[in-house]
This record gives sequence, C-alpha cells and structure tokens, in this order.
Amino acid sequence: MTGAQAMIRCLKEEGITKVFGYPGVAIAPFYEGLYESDIEHILVRQEQSAGHAASGYARMSRKPAVCVVTSGPGATNLITALATAYADSIPLIAISGQVSSKLLGRDVFQEADMRGATRSFVKYSYLVKDVDDIPRVFKEAFYIASTGRKGPVLIDIPMDVQSSELKKDFKYPDQVNIRGYKPEIKINPVQLKRVVSLLSQAEKPLLCAGGGVILGNGEEVIRSFCEKFNIPLVHTMMGMGVLPKKHPLNFGMLGNNGKPYANKAVGKADLLIVVGARIADRAIPKPEKLTRRAVIHIDIDTAEIGKNMGPTVPLVGDLKEIFTMMLDEDIRSSKKSWIKELEKVKTETVDERVFSENFVNPNLLVQTLSEKMDDDAVYVADVGQNQLWSADNYIMKDGRFMTTGGMGTMGYSIPAALGVKMVSPKTQTVAVCGDGAFQMCMSELATMKANKVDLKIVIMRNGYLGLVKEYQYNLYDEHYEGVKLAEWPLYDKIAEAYDIKYMECSSNDELDKKIDEFLASKGACLMVCDVDAENRVK
Repeated sequence: MTGAQAMIRCLKEEGITKVFGYPGVAIAPFYEGLYESDIEHILVRQEQSAGHAASGYARMSRKPAVCVVTSGPGATNLITALATAYADSIPLIAISGQVSSKLLGRDVFQEADMRGATRSFVKYSYLVKDVDDIPRVFKEAFYIASTGRKGPVLIDIPMDVQSSELKKDFKYPDQVNIRGYKPEIKINPVQLKRVVSLLSQAEKPLLCAGGGVILGNGEEVIRSFCEKFNIPLVHTMMGMGVLPKKHPLNFGMLGNNGKPYANKAVGKADLLIVVGARIADRAIPKPEKLTRRAVIHIDIDTAEIGKNMGPTVPLVGDLKEIFTMMLDEDIRSSKKSWIKELEKVKTETVDERVFSENFVNPNLLVQTLSEKMDDDAVYVADVGQNQLWSADNYIMKDGRFMTTGGMGTMGYSIPAALGVKMVSPKTQTVAVCGDGAFQMCMSELATMKANKVDLKIVIMRNGYLGLVKEYQYNLYDEHYEGVKLAEWPLYDKIAEAYDIKYMECSSNDELDKKIDEFLASKGACLMVCDVDAENRVK
C-alpha cells in the first residue's frame, strides 16, 4: 500500500464520500488513489472555493469535510478559506500536496511553508514525513477538527511520502490519545449550581445564542429550555435559527447590524446568559458595559470565556449536556410582565431606513424570498450589504441560514451553497450575494453546471461595493474611492455562457411574481435584482 492509498483508506474509514479540490503535480499521487476509489471528487475552479464548499458541506452534514489542493499557489489560495472556517469554527480537513521531503527548505518550484503560513488559522497542522504515520495523523486530524471548539486541521504531505510504500501493515487507530489535547470537559457542578441560582433569582433573564449552539447541535435543547422556563432569546448573526423568527420568545438579532429592539432587550435584562458566542465587536460594540448586569457565559472553549467580557459565572462544557441537565432543575420561570415589556419595545421600534421606490427594496426582497422558500430550505448569504439585509430580514422557519461571520469573506455564498447541495441535493438552496461578491466566485457556476446542481442564485445589483460605499458616505464625506463596479459584467451573457436560466427584477411591483418563477424554475437559475445604491438612514 502506498501513502496515497493509505490516505484514501483513512478517508473511507472516516466515512468520507466526497472531497472538494483542485489537482496539481504535488498532489498527483493522491489523485491516482482517488481514481482507484469510489470517493467522488468535486473539481472547483479555484482553491479558495474548495475550502468554502467543504465548509458548506460540513455545516449541512454536521461532520468534518475534506478539501484537497496542490503545493505552492494551490495551497496558499486555500488560506483564506481556512481562516474563514477557523473564525466560524467549522470542522475541515485540508490536505495539501508538498514538494518532496529532500527538497524542503530549498525554495524549489512551488514550495510554500504551509504549516508556518496557516499557524494562525488552523487548530493544528501536520507535515507528514514518515509514510507509516499517515493512519495516526488522519485519525488525530479528524478528532481534533470535530471535538472541543471545532475548526480546520491541515495535513501537508510531500510527494515522495504519498508515493512511498508503507513498511508496516495498515491499521487505522481505534482511539486517539494526544498529550496536551483533552477536549472532554467535565461540567463543574458548583458552577452549574451558581448558574441555576442566578436564573432563579433573575427578574429579567435573557438568553443570547451564538453560532456555537448550532455547531453543538443544541437548537432543540435550547428551544426546550426557553419554552419550559419562559426565557426570551436574542441571537448573534451566526446563531440565527435556534428559534424560528415568529416564535414568541425570539426577539431578534443583536449587534451593530441587528434589530434595535434586540439591543434594547440586552440593555433591559438583569441577567444575560451567553451561550456559544464570543461576544465580539459586531454583536456588542462595548462588551465591558455588560458587567453592569449579571452575565453567565457558557462555552465549550475555555479560551472564549472572558476574552471580550468578564462573566459573573463562567461555565465550560458541552452546551447540549449542560442544558439537558438544567431542564431537570427547579428554575423559576420568567414573569409574563418581562415578556410583555419586550413585546412593547419590539412593536414601538421604528425602522428608519429609506429605500428608493424606483428599485427593489432589499428588505422586502429578503422577506418575500425567505417566506416563499420551503420550510426546510437553506439560505446562504454572502458578505456586504446583502449579508446585513439578509440577516435582518430573513424569515427563519425550520431550515438553515448560513453565512460567514468572523472573517466576513466575500465570495463565500456560491461555493458554500454548492457544498450544501452535495449533502442534500433535494433541499431547496438559495445563495444570495451582491454584485461585488458574485464576481469573486462566479467561476464556480462551471462547478455547479458540471455537477448538475440546481442551485438558485440571487444577485443584489447596485453597481458598487455597497458596504464600503456606505462607510465612505458616513465617515469620509462621500469621498467614494475604489467602490464603483460600473455596468459590467453583463449578467445575462454570463448566465448564457454557463447555460443557466436568467431573470431580472427591477421593481417591488413585480417581486412576488418573479420570486415565484425563480423558485419554481427547474435546474439552476440566476436572478439579478436591482437595488438602490443610495439607501440612507433618516
């Protein structure tokens, strides 16, 4: 058995059936192994998309996914996707080919120090120098990626190691024992009692759900907890979906770009239970202000607790286990007056944004689209104004809302949505992006067509890098520099080039009809919606 064959065997042991990648000479032995296996390879058109597609696959399947690249620029192109996955805690296994072991450190053709280059963006990285280490390395990599706070793991493997024959019989380990990495954390019973005590004493408790709730498969238990004890909930952008939008205890997304009434709810609460969120600047601009009230911070990663604020009670552990235990505790339910107070704040909050009636209102676009989508559909938002409009107006039912929060990587939505469809081909999936983000990843339309993926894509077109333009308007006296996209590309010609159904929507009057046609279309479809480039807040 060669190293490449051992790599394939390891992937099969982990239940991997698809990998996303882009080949090259330094990873060619591995591709020879793929050719002889039944693992499906999805050829992307740029390596960054391999990482984003694997991210979408991992988030949909709730298991680690695999991306594969060659050495040099192939590997460095992947770094942005690894940084994106690391910021969002997505479990990926990134396999990169490397020049032969005897050439390492000599600056030969397409040599790049990937361990050094990705040090800040992976949970761990391996440079495999002994072919017999492959089974152990792969077993450890999958374990590290999928335990504790999840994230990407890099396996950099030289060509000669891939081609060499194992000296020992192949044996995939049953267990992992890594000195210094023990993510199984026993829940501290004293801290748990303090949490229960604070909850019982609170007059105005509020639960803040982050992306860790979804990553930890904790939506159901959090929902049960909130409903049993009548505790209202707000969420970060990555925590969207813990409760349906119209649930009576859901008081929206907090943060700079969230709902004003959600932020007001945080200000009025006397106890904030932060679950699976780091409380970074987009969620709470000044986390130090949270210390004016009692704060419980629950997370699986000890490094996240106290990073941005000092909690009254920290509790480390698996949130699903923690809240399952708390469901059995005698906790006083929230008073109905607290819920009524929040409902009053919600109804009295006025949206002061103004959009021109000559274009499609993006808020109405997202509301109408998400309302008409299947109950279990997946909505993948890109980055920019489209992301903020999507997060603010998406009507969550029983589906999934996906985006990249921590790194804010443009060009994420289409490859990530492709990854989602590779897991669940029959699930209705819509990628929503701006005209800037689309141009960063439109080459993946070829991947979509080659794999017969019936992905639906919405482009919000305003001819600008809208979010930067808005920033320049607010801070730099309308000194617009480097943000005008002009009238290109011709999107109908792009759709024609890839043999994709094309639609346009330019007014609110035709929005209902166009979205119905868009969602009902067979196969892939690209719809461009013209939105106002000059939207303002009163």
